[in-house]
Amino acid sequence: MPNPTTVPCQYRTGKTLGSGTYAIVKEAIHIKTGKYYACKVINKKLMEGREHMVRNEIAVLKRISSGNPNIVTLHDYFETSHNLYLCFDLCTGGELFDRICAKGNYYEADAASLVRTIFTAVQYIHSSGIVHRDLKPENLLFRTPAEEADIMIADFGLSRIMEEEKLSMLTEICGTPGYMAPEIFLKTGHSKPVDVWAMGVVTYFLLAGYTPFDRDTPKAEMEAIIQGDYKFEPEEYWANVSQTARDFVTACLTIDPERRPTAAEALEHKWLADTTPHFVPEADGAPTDLLPHVKKAFNAKLTWKKAAFSIKALNRMASLAGSHPLGKEAQALSESVRQYKEESAQEVMEDASIMHHHNLHNHTPSTDGSAGTADVAAQLAQATLKEKEGE
Repeated sequence: MPNPTTVPCQYRTGKTLGSGTYAIVKEAIHIKTGKYYACKVINKKLMEGREHMVRNEIAVLKRISSGNPNIVTLHDYFETSHNLYLCFDLCTGGELFDRICAKGNYYEADAASLVRTIFTAVQYIHSSGIVHRDLKPENLLFRTPAEEADIMIADFGLSRIMEEEKLSMLTEICGTPGYMAPEIFLKTGHSKPVDVWAMGVVTYFLLAGYTPFDRDTPKAEMEAIIQGDYKFEPEEYWANVSQTARDFVTACLTIDPERRPTAAEALEHKWLADTTPHFVPEADGAPTDLLPHVKKAFNAKLTWKKAAFSIKALNRMASLAGSHPLGKEAQALSESVRQYKEESAQEVMEDASIMHHHNLHNHTPSTDGSAGTADVAAQLAQATLKEKEGE
């Protein structure tokens, strides 16, 4: 096999924006255009045996990028000797709930408008044969800090391509526990309806400032989800929310996925479809401001979560320090992940070379003038997706 051909990287490294399970996210500046991107940096050694995860994410994003204004676009992907890089829209407007809490007021119509926009994007994702599987406020970002900025669905790392005509359904447990549908926990097979359930949880959260299945333990939370055990309580938080909005949440949180509305049907619900906004009026007839109660609940939950996290961290450290072999394995794995992510962060993009294992004459550069794809990323993106259960 000939030695790989390399070309200079066309991006300059910016600040680190965040860190995920297997990757870090850095700001990247395209040298020729000066345009900023959010770049997912994935250590190649860490991804050994998990290549299907990257292949899947690229395949999903190639299918839907630029197809809807409220979905992040994958602009470029390439490989260096150490890392894989995926360059996305840089969303600088912050997360959904932070943005709400920073507002001076917040009405039910605002919540309905947000849910309508997100559901329209979800309908597009589903019509493209894809299920997202990790819809939650943290994955809903604003493109810019501007007041009228687009809200964007991000992070398609858990998404899957599921053609409408295929009857097989996914059975692995994945997602973020409080937003996961009953069928995920039950392992009875899941598909696009899990995104509608997650949107029901998101809507509840947008109206009250907390999620419907909050419990003291993960086991209790899972049992509540499986049973659909939630209430519109305490009443002080829901007295200012219309019955129509509650009905919408109830529809999305239908336990049976066969009876749960599709994204298209959710958009036809009168809470989203009616031209006249639904709200509980103040004494003067004006819509009630939901922000005071929403912020109060959100801040209380944040404080509780911080305390709970500290206790869990102490308990986890104590268990890892013990002699149990699983504790040692977990500790070793955690340390390996940390080291690999540190390695990823240390690579300076503008000093790196992009590797091309294929013939450069057959290489099509990106439309923005960037160096384009490397062999591994291209193979991952172009491979036929044949995900197996639990793969």
